[in-house]
Amino acid sequence: MLLTLQKFCGLLTLLLTVLYLYQVFYVAASLVLRRRHAYGPAKRQHRFAAVVCARNEQAVIAEVIDCLKRQDYPAHLLDVYVVADNCTDETAAVARRHGALVYERFDAEKVGKGYAMDWLFSRLKAEGMAQQYEGYLIFDADNLVDPGFVREMNAVFDTGKYDAITCYRNTKNYDSNWISAGYSLWFLREARFLNFPRMLLGTGCAVSGTGYLISSRVIREEGGWPFHLLTEDIEFSVDCAVKGRKIGYCDKAIVYDEQPTRFGQSWRQRLRWSKGFYQVGARYWWALLKGCVTCKGGRFACFDMLMTVAPGMLLSLAIFGFQILLILSGLTQPLAVAAKVLSKSVQFLCQSGIGFYIGLMLYGGLTLVSEWRQIAAPAAHKLTLLFLFPLFMFTYIPISLVALFRRVEWKPIRHHSAAAFRGRGAAYPSPQPVAERAEGSLLGEGQGKG
Repeated sequence: MLLTLQKFCGLLTLLLTVLYLYQVFYVAASLVLRRRHAYGPAKRQHRFAAVVCARNEQAVIAEVIDCLKRQDYPAHLLDVYVVADNCTDETAAVARRHGALVYERFDAEKVGKGYAMDWLFSRLKAEGMAQQYEGYLIFDADNLVDPGFVREMNAVFDTGKYDAITCYRNTKNYDSNWISAGYSLWFLREARFLNFPRMLLGTGCAVSGTGYLISSRVIREEGGWPFHLLTEDIEFSVDCAVKGRKIGYCDKAIVYDEQPTRFGQSWRQRLRWSKGFYQVGARYWWALLKGCVTCKGGRFACFDMLMTVAPGMLLSLAIFGFQILLILSGLTQPLAVAAKVLSKSVQFLCQSGIGFYIGLMLYGGLTLVSEWRQIAAPAAHKLTLLFLFPLFMFTYIPISLVALFRRVEWKPIRHHSAAAFRGRGAAYPSPQPVAERAEGSLLGEGQGKG
């Protein structure tokens, strides 16, 4: 009986491996496929509103506004809005001094970025401003935005093929410590080996927290921003897949994001993300499953999003826990049976643990090599921090378990000015010329970026 259960456990592991195997194909596609789309200069420059939701961000709000004011894009076609959301500091005053259109919101019950965005869209509609904009660019207060960001997003938006577009998300403090480096590699991996091949293969991408563009048509059709789960970005991405909307990707549009450096902050943030993924999975799993069959032209996008929100970590942990139970149960069996069960289970656990570490090292290493020039850190630090990347990912194990049972609420994370990182080798890099930085990107010539 115990040996039969071990075989069943092995089959579950094989099934999980097969279901996620398509992401290996993504990696291969991003490395070898030539671009299928060449977007030249946009035929028309569209009018956008840049939206920054901020809570007690007086230390950094000026920098993101200044970045947006310095865009290589006509100033009269880009308005900058700041939602000072439940602020108790000088965020609103600083934002006004730097030229943003500021709306102050106070609501102790509806807390979080999704609610703040929804509130602003409602205000703009009521004031007759919404009809002026063709799209909304969403940023976080700690972001630094490449000068060509809006121009490049406009080029992809101008094709008329996409309901939303996400960007290349880099980090302004990669070199701070193993935590910020872990985040950075994860987001660079997402851009390089998920969204880039999705775009190449013509399937839907996914937005990731910040630096994305939403068509105003989507806001009108939705009656605002009805995405209020703890991870409103992935909720929106999944909703797009279910409804047949398409999210594109622009790898020439770069945003630099600040990552946490303290484990307590990282724990709280990733606990919210994990809980949010559970929420999205619980709400949309059936619609995604049906979409895998019925969503014409978007079946694979639905499958991709289903695998994205599926609790893969929990399923893996369940398999590990089951193996431990088999070991304990085997101790009550005759010696010959106990020895066989113990041998197989220990072998399984060791092989899985080592395989997990090696897999993460390979994935992180491939990301590091591919995006080497985009990472602002001394070479020795890049390599040293790579070996700590699996440790960063292993910390998701307790986070995933705690998120399953604990009630989680949105809490702000303190951010710092970019000047705080300069001089330590941890400042964001000076943007390279587009032709040099992204040769072969979706907006250029040749093969894939990196």
